[in-house]
Amino acid sequence: MTRVAAIDCGTNSIRLLVTDLRDGAQHDLDRRLRIVRLGKDVDRTGVLAREALDRTFETLREYAGVIGELGAEHVRMVATSATRDAANRDEFVAGVVDVLGVEPEVVSGAAEAGLSFDGAVRGLPPDGGAPYLVVDIGGGSTELAVGSDGVAAARSVDIGCVRLTERRFQADPPTSEEVAAARADIEAVLSDAAADVPIGDARTLVGVAGSVTTVAAMHLGLAEYDSAAIHHSRIPAAQVRAISDRLLTLTHDQRLAIGPMHPGRADVIAAGALVLRCVVDRAGVDEVLVSEHDILDGIAWSLVPG
Repeated sequence: MTRVAAIDCGTNSIRLLVTDLRDGAQHDLDRRLRIVRLGKDVDRTGVLAREALDRTFETLREYAGVIGELGAEHVRMVATSATRDAANRDEFVAGVVDVLGVEPEVVSGAAEAGLSFDGAVRGLPPDGGAPYLVVDIGGGSTELAVGSDGVAAARSVDIGCVRLTERRFQADPPTSEEVAAARADIEAVLSDAAADVPIGDARTLVGVAGSVTTVAAMHLGLAEYDSAAIHHSRIPAAQVRAISDRLLTLTHDQRLAIGPMHPGRADVIAAGALVLRCVVDRAGVDEVLVSEHDILDGIAWSLVPG
């Protein structure tokens, strides 16, 4: 048995998983998420803001305590879109080493997509659903990976729920013109990505990360967020479109009042749902298979030798 700690530091959130891995089985000891918005305004300024760094380091101090208490043998921290884009990422790296004792790996978009695929597809029932298209909608970027037993093609595109909201949505709720501009941005990057990733070849679209799981929770009519109910649930394509349309007409406060909505996601969920809708339309699938396992689980399994 190997006890590992995985940390995924994205544009919007930073997450921790401490788990025991043995003979292909995973037993989670602690899984938690904090919204720190590390990538706030990075699309505009090109740097990580001081207050965002402080929020991140504070959360990492909490995580370091959990890791020490549970006695993880190996720790890996992966940093993604916002950190890739930031001119002052050396300051971020130094702060992480000081707090956590390990250096964060600022991975490429392709590596991020591969880790997301590994985490999402592992444990899926062998029902002949391959090839899979795994879509990971983050704050700063969206990862697309197609494959069966492993990744055959992958691409990361600079469209995420935080980046898109900051770039296009000024009104609350966004105007029809703002929505049209956001959708044009999404369609443009998907068209570009399709040159490398055969999006339309997938039999099963697997959606991961907070935008997708929140849409799933709304589809299921949950009064509060329930990870067990969401994991491996299925959202019909028509419901993805309906929920996306609904979110784009609601104000921030109305979105915040939705039972399973995380307070740190209410301002960006409409953009995230729109990305999901566009991917569903492009892939031509009938439904989305939702996974609570994602890049975080992929990071954990990467720590197991062999």
